[in-house]
Amino acid sequence: MYFSHSRLYVDEPCFRLQGVVGLVFGNENSGSNEDSYVERLLDRISNGKLAEDRRTAMAELQSVVGESRASQLAFGAMGFPVMMGVLKEERDDVEMVRGALETLVSALTPIDRVKGQKNEVQPALMNTDLLSREADSISLLLSLLSEEDFYVRYYTLQLLTALLTNSPNRLQEAILTIPRGITRLMDMLMDREVIRNEALLLLTYLTREAEEIQKIVVFEGAFEKIFSIIKEEGGSDGGVVVQDCLELLNNLLRDNASNQILLRETMGFDPLMSILKLRGSSFTQQKTINVLSALETINLLIMGSSEADSSKEANRLTNKTALVQKKVLDHLLMLGVESQWAPVPVRCSALRCIGDLIAGHPKNLDALARKVLGDGPQEAALNSILRIILRTSSMQEFLAADYVFKSFCEKNAEGQTMLASTLIPQPYSMTHAPLEEDVNMSFGSMLLRGLTMSESEGDLETCCRAASVLSHILKDNIQCKEKVLRIEIEAPTPSLGSPEPLLHRMVKYLALSSSVKSRNGNSSTAGNSFVQPTILKLLVTWLVDSPSAVNCFLDSRPHLTYLLELVSDESATACIRGLAAVILGECVIYNKSAENGKDAFAIVDTIGQKVGLTTFFLKFDEMQKSYIFASASSAQPRKPLTRSTAASMADIEDADDNDLPDQKNKDHPSLSSIFDAHFMNLVQSLEANIREKIVEVYSHPKSKVAVVPADLEQKSGESDGAYITRLKAFVEKQCSEIQDLLGRNATLAEELSKTSGGSSSQSEQRVGGAASDRFQVETLKRDLQEASQRLELLKAEKAKIEDEASMYQNLAGKMESDLKSLSGAYNTLEQANFHLEKEVRALKKGEPSAFADIEAIKAEAKEEAQKESEVELNDLLVCLGQEQSKVEKLSTRLLELGENVDKLLEGIGDDVGLPGDDDDDDDEEDED
Repeated sequence: MYFSHSRLYVDEPCFRLQGVVGLVFGNENSGSNEDSYVERLLDRISNGKLAEDRRTAMAELQSVVGESRASQLAFGAMGFPVMMGVLKEERDDVEMVRGALETLVSALTPIDRVKGQKNEVQPALMNTDLLSREADSISLLLSLLSEEDFYVRYYTLQLLTALLTNSPNRLQEAILTIPRGITRLMDMLMDREVIRNEALLLLTYLTREAEEIQKIVVFEGAFEKIFSIIKEEGGSDGGVVVQDCLELLNNLLRDNASNQILLRETMGFDPLMSILKLRGSSFTQQKTINVLSALETINLLIMGSSEADSSKEANRLTNKTALVQKKVLDHLLMLGVESQWAPVPVRCSALRCIGDLIAGHPKNLDALARKVLGDGPQEAALNSILRIILRTSSMQEFLAADYVFKSFCEKNAEGQTMLASTLIPQPYSMTHAPLEEDVNMSFGSMLLRGLTMSESEGDLETCCRAASVLSHILKDNIQCKEKVLRIEIEAPTPSLGSPEPLLHRMVKYLALSSSVKSRNGNSSTAGNSFVQPTILKLLVTWLVDSPSAVNCFLDSRPHLTYLLELVSDESATACIRGLAAVILGECVIYNKSAENGKDAFAIVDTIGQKVGLTTFFLKFDEMQKSYIFASASSAQPRKPLTRSTAASMADIEDADDNDLPDQKNKDHPSLSSIFDAHFMNLVQSLEANIREKIVEVYSHPKSKVAVVPADLEQKSGESDGAYITRLKAFVEKQCSEIQDLLGRNATLAEELSKTSGGSSSQSEQRVGGAASDRFQVETLKRDLQEASQRLELLKAEKAKIEDEASMYQNLAGKMESDLKSLSGAYNTLEQANFHLEKEVRALKKGEPSAFADIEAIKAEAKEEAQKESEVELNDLLVCLGQEQSKVEKLSTRLLELGENVDKLLEGIGDDVGLPGDDDDDDDEEDED
């Protein structure tokens, strides 16, 4: 009954799909022939009377389906019900079951074509989809795993693997719904070697992303079976089976805290440690892949789970502690540091595991600091890792070793201080001794040698590598910054130059890097793209929160000039220009100097004059959009080591050693590892502080002058001329400050207007900084409006004071006129008295005087005249004193408002007293 039904099923699609194969593959007649041939074979299998004839037809069908894509397509349209019928109804005929399974495997296996059309139909994928749609078919296949025939189980596993490769999600869901489906697969791990290997590969595919399947596999004793197979295969020296076992193990541990805890508390980490033990110095490609897979397992345990949970963090710390207790640090140091004959990928992976192992774990940090290496002359492990940084020819190995120091110094002030304490300058002959003698050097001496040997050897790459290590030591540690700031480097020839601070030497090498080629002989552009950003990172880290470092940096005027040129250098990358702008900004926000030319105001003025604020701020935006910053912000996690990626990773000696920046991206690809997330966040926070500080500098005068009324009083013993000169200097100083403030505000307004004008056309490109720019513009507009209102009030007050000054000026003129009239009356009285005296003398000489007491009368008259004059003069002087007090108060107010008092009083009183003076002179001449 089943076969007749199958026959009907085959006949109908034949008519519907007649010619479809030919249309897809380009020849209708050819397609029809394939359809007919496959149809005849299926008919013989379904309706044949002789068993031998049916077996022959099955063998022919398997052959043609495995060789022809057209036959695969035709089989997918007609053959699955027939094959499923054989598997279900003819279990006793082992040969027919084998043939059906082989035919199904061939139908699901892609056939490579040298030349194929784009968007060409893939028969193997279509057949996989058709077979996986029916859950009953998966259940039927899993039931075949219990068959006694070896080939039936083998071909069934191959068929399930092919289904899983092309349609993983559907097969995973189907297997989960079948009772004991995973159990049957796990039982295959205890089968014969070939079956075991196929089952292992199938489980590896199944557990990549299916958490439920991972739990069931672990419950079925996966850990014990995996390590048993690894041991049986020879550990790291084994073949691809060991690789598959480790990949399955990693699938079970990745981001799965419960499975990690189960492994730690049941089997422990001893079986894993045995895989890392080296059993010879030769590394084949397969051994390299096996060791890399084991190191990935270590890394998964160190990183714990990706979920942010206190329990998950506790699991991570417990794993790190347990691993160090199992001497994993010794194995990692052997692989990464001592075994220099190990392949570069193995050494790099081991070093990164060391970095992850000590990160955030004080006990592991101390353990690494105490480690010594070597059988003969022993050396501290940190010194050996530093030597790798300075001497390796592999960029990847440098980055991995540098990551160890980054992890060691992160939030480890004691460790930073310990390393910084060894930074003691050595004589020039010691720091430039042959490389072989660095075994006997301390950590600090070796590091200083790497920082300073570049000048004579032209090896700036070594300098920048050492600079990267130094930046880790100085990061977030003020004490270390101050200590290293006091280090002075001896000149090559002491007679030709005095020692210079290490900070100055770093800036010097930064400038030299634009003209010196890198170690590998690459062009200066390629060298710059790595050397300059690394040294700039050191300077940025050094100057943060360190006014003394900023002051030392500004001690040399060429430093500021060079940075300004670097900011404007169009040949430099956006990253380099942006970091140079950050350092200039640090010279503003951390500047505590009061010395002219070095204070924050002078730096901002220089930036505004040489670069322009708009251009200066744009450097930050360009840097944020650069390839390095964009790639660091979107950094992807490490890719799992699988069969498809393992070979390529094992063959790579150094991924980026010879990678030159392309035209679109001038930044060195290795910088994405140097510029970590912490440094990116630091630069972003500095950018916000720099913008705010520069606006503050432009909003306030250079020096705040406090107007103290006592300073405007005439000092005792001070002459009027000196007093007026002092007041004039005070007014001029205030005017200068006001003009400086007005100039700053005008410049800032102009720069902001340019920025706001450009922001409308670049709003889509500057989304990150638009909000802050608009906020600053609105704030400054509001401040400008308030300043304008205050200015209007001051103008009104100034006009009122000028009116009062005019009134007092008129009053003073009237008083001067009254004084002049009084002086004239007094002179007239003096003349009358003179004539009377003359007449009295004449009377004395001629005839007797009629007046006996003429002298007494004259004296009395003179006395009365003098009394009257004195009274009038006293009244006048009192009035003048009052007016003088008012004038002084008015002058003080005018000085506060910035008015020129001398100019206002010019011409007043020039002719006062002139007649009186002339009369006095005449009187004196007459008396003579």
